[in-house]
Amino acid sequence: MKRKNMLVLDEKDEKAVEIFKELGMPKNLAKTLLYINQVDEFRSADVEQAADMRQPEVCIAIKELRRRGWVTKRDLKKEGKGRPIHIYTSTQKLSEILTDFEQKKLEEVETIKNDITELKNLINNR
Repeated sequence: MKRKNMLVLDEKDEKAVEIFKELGMPKNLAKTLLYINQVDEFRSADVEQAADMRQPEVCIAIKELRRRGWVTKRDLKKEGKGRPIHIYTSTQKLSEILTDFEQKKLEEVETIKNDITELKNLINNR
């Protein structure tokens, strides 16, 4: 049996996953995101092996990446019968995704600041 060279998440990737997680991104989504940034296209099985995740976790993460428009899917028909193989491709570079993520987080911070200001006004005007 041949051994295929495969990318895996390293310590730097794991640190990035932890930071994404602290910022509110699900861990499995962050792991998947960091993996797909390293490849041109991928199958869910590739993510499972490289990111040490279970199939349902990968499925949920890919579904969310597709919902956000960060990946697209195409089907690759196999010879004979059976289901097609789903091939996914990233639609944006990780730096662009990070910019989008940052913008959403900054909007959340602004909303929180406004809510706190409103609370202060309500409490101080009693």
